[in-house]
Amino acid sequence: METHIPEEIALPKQVAAALHMSEMALAQTRYRGTGPRFIKAGPRRVLYRWSDVQEWLDQNTVQRTDDVRGAAIA
Repeated sequence: METHIPEEIALPKQVAAALHMSEMALAQTRYRGTGPRFIKAGPRRVLYRWSDVQEWLDQNTVQRTDDVRGAAIA
């Protein structure tokens, strides 16, 4: 049975690829609370909204290396 996921929802594999990081690194951002907001869809299923990923990127956009407004991207 194939599950249809709407376009605005992404799997961790898709988000990790878009952010140029491994799925394990993305999982670490979830654990540390430093990554994009995510959806727990059951005990093991994690989903992301692209809008939350974009918001996280916007909040972590800095002008200079010493700008501490954003959190570090793992």
